[in-house]
Amino acid sequence: MSARDPLPDLLIAIPAVIIACKAGAMLFRRIGQPPVVGEIAVGILLGPSLLGWLWPGAQAWLFPGTVLPFTGAFGNIGLLAFMFLVGLELNLSALRGHSRTAIGVSQASIALPLVLGSGLALLMYDTMAPKGVTKLAFVLFIAVSMSITAFPVLARILTDRGLYHTRIGALAMACAAVDDVTAWCLLAAVVAVSTSSSPVEAATTAALAALFLAFMIYAVRPLLAKWAVRAARTVDSVVLVVLFSGLCLSAFTTDKIGVHALFGAFVFGVITPRGSRVIELCAARLRAFTIPILLPLFFVNTGLKTDVGLVAADPMMLLWAGAVMVVAFLGKWGGSTAAARATGQSWRDAMSIGALMNCRGLTELVVLNLGLELGVIGPELFTMLVLMALLTTTITSPALSWIRRGVSPGKEAADTAEGPLVHEPVRLPAKAAALSP
Repeated sequence: MSARDPLPDLLIAIPAVIIACKAGAMLFRRIGQPPVVGEIAVGILLGPSLLGWLWPGAQAWLFPGTVLPFTGAFGNIGLLAFMFLVGLELNLSALRGHSRTAIGVSQASIALPLVLGSGLALLMYDTMAPKGVTKLAFVLFIAVSMSITAFPVLARILTDRGLYHTRIGALAMACAAVDDVTAWCLLAAVVAVSTSSSPVEAATTAALAALFLAFMIYAVRPLLAKWAVRAARTVDSVVLVVLFSGLCLSAFTTDKIGVHALFGAFVFGVITPRGSRVIELCAARLRAFTIPILLPLFFVNTGLKTDVGLVAADPMMLLWAGAVMVVAFLGKWGGSTAAARATGQSWRDAMSIGALMNCRGLTELVVLNLGLELGVIGPELFTMLVLMALLTTTITSPALSWIRRGVSPGKEAADTAEGPLVHEPVRLPAKAAALSP
């Protein structure tokens, strides 16, 4: 008997997911939230937390077993393209003149969550760690997951509020850029520890990752820079093929090394030359397809793994969930605020930076799915951390409004930065604008 053809089911599931996530994004945008909050919420609602609880037959019909491997694969491809775009939009060279505050705040906003997260993980280990996971891998993963900031979502919030080109917006973006690079390096180390069977194997993985990074910076980057000069006379479709193939091959390499495909896509984005209009136009086209079409499949796959009932039904789980929330807010918001204040920022600006750095969004979901895939965390803790990511992202905009109440738009506009600390992507004409989740 031949296997059932999954295509008819995919032709129902994919548009249903895309439309539902778009509707959620539009709804949450109208109430002052970044669209990604709506997309995350819709993903959770389509999973066992609501649809599977109220109407399990409908969920089984919409997401039969034959569909899930394909939606997962498409969502992961979208995730790789997204990580490439995140790397491409980082502009670390623009930190000149702002590096002291940016590095101080970003490192404090990682150090305190690492310490508090490690303490929480040590308390959780006996009851929350999956069987067979080492204490070191579990503690390191929880610590790193507490230290994440969603760089793209932060940029979207600043843009929506007219703060993107202000001094406070530029400083927040600089802090998030350094934070992102540091956190991904730490996560690479966690993956190496989690997937290695011995210290020697972990050290070998780390050494190979360092060689890969050096090769990309000192060999591939100069070649791409020379090619970018000639790319201005190249057909756009050829440039798009080169960029997409490059991110896929980079992702394949890091996957084989043992530090996950996401790191390769991110690094390829970081080393891709800026300033070439044809490259940025192709990147914008990739973004215009990836964000609204492929990423919703990732959100739903995350939602299908998230079951609020696992937490809500157990008082002990609710206590652990509360502890996760407290550590997340105290570590990230508290650490960022204290560091910003120590570098000479006013209390209002320091608290604003703290609120922005506490935004976790899609980046946190990427990390959490990686932890679940590696078996470092179980479904209950995964659900708690997904809810933490949703709450910390949701509260960012209203918290910023409260902190900056009384500051007139004219004063914000007058308080402009000397130059943007993030590379601003080219916008496509004719309503095909580059989208940020």
